[in-house]
Amino acid sequence: MSNADANTLIENRVNSGILGQWYPVSKSVEVTKDKPHGVEALGEKFVLWRDESGEVQCLSDICPHRGVPLSKGRIHNGNVSCAYHGVIVSGDGTVVSVPAMQNCALEGQKTTKSFEVYEIYDAIFVYIPSPDRPKAPPLKLPKEFVSPNWSGFLCTSVWDTNYRYAFDNLADPMHGSYLHAESFTLAYGSKEDVMDVTKTENGFIVSRTGQTSENFDWTEFEFHEGTMFCFLDIPYPKAAGPGGNMRIVGFVTPVNESTCKVFFWRMREVTGIQLESWRFLYRAELESRHWKVLEQDREILEAASDEARTHENLYQHDIGVGNIRFALFELAKSNVESDPAYGTQ
Repeated sequence: MSNADANTLIENRVNSGILGQWYPVSKSVEVTKDKPHGVEALGEKFVLWRDESGEVQCLSDICPHRGVPLSKGRIHNGNVSCAYHGVIVSGDGTVVSVPAMQNCALEGQKTTKSFEVYEIYDAIFVYIPSPDRPKAPPLKLPKEFVSPNWSGFLCTSVWDTNYRYAFDNLADPMHGSYLHAESFTLAYGSKEDVMDVTKTENGFIVSRTGQTSENFDWTEFEFHEGTMFCFLDIPYPKAAGPGGNMRIVGFVTPVNESTCKVFFWRMREVTGIQLESWRFLYRAELESRHWKVLEQDREILEAASDEARTHENLYQHDIGVGNIRFALFELAKSNVESDPAYGTQ
């Protein structure tokens, strides 16, 4: 295989999304015992539901009988049943029953692919395997998720743009002073600066060198076996209540090559009565302000063409963008090279 062919495979994998990763796909409240819930990630469709014990189950959203979506069906004794002919499938992908035909040969067969799931902090994660990592590694969680001193709210939004643009946006602190200049806190700080990248044990930090705690001044990306996420701080004045800066913990899930879903947890380090005050203030006043900022990101990225990267002329401010792109390229390269078909094409 030529280098050009290999690079094309890697680029296609980057665009489609990295395999061998845990991805958030749904809010917890969207998945119930009452009806199946359909989602899409990396161009693949899944059906989620809760069994009788409340545990989340996940299968490919394909009925083994005629291939129609199981997500259009019903829940039957903790299993999912197809709306078309009533075929019932368990959470491990085994056909439990074919009501329309006694002693059907389909019964007892494991015909539908099942996926590992993990539920944490109001979200459901699904592991999407790669050729070299068919079984999920433990999900590495942001420290804010497991600390009793942090409290927050999950915000999700679907963006009609490739997920790479969402990552580029997060790796670009400088845009805050311009795109979000009229927001609650991001109006502060200089509109001119130099960017720096610092390598960390598990990733890198991109930051402005001329100021700290004035604006969206830095983002840290972490890469672990089977997961990647980022976090950043939004400086808050005392008028915004207790807890200091707002911490944003972010995951981005590729839905398909033209759509992504962002999962942002808005968090503050608060306990006791301050925790209750912060949660009330967020719901009453701050949430709508944060949505306006998020919508600004969505609108500008959706307005860009799918080929926007081919028209770029990057400069020093884009050092973080270059680093996140390199990281995704290396992960995609590992996916491609671990595929048994690699080198035979």
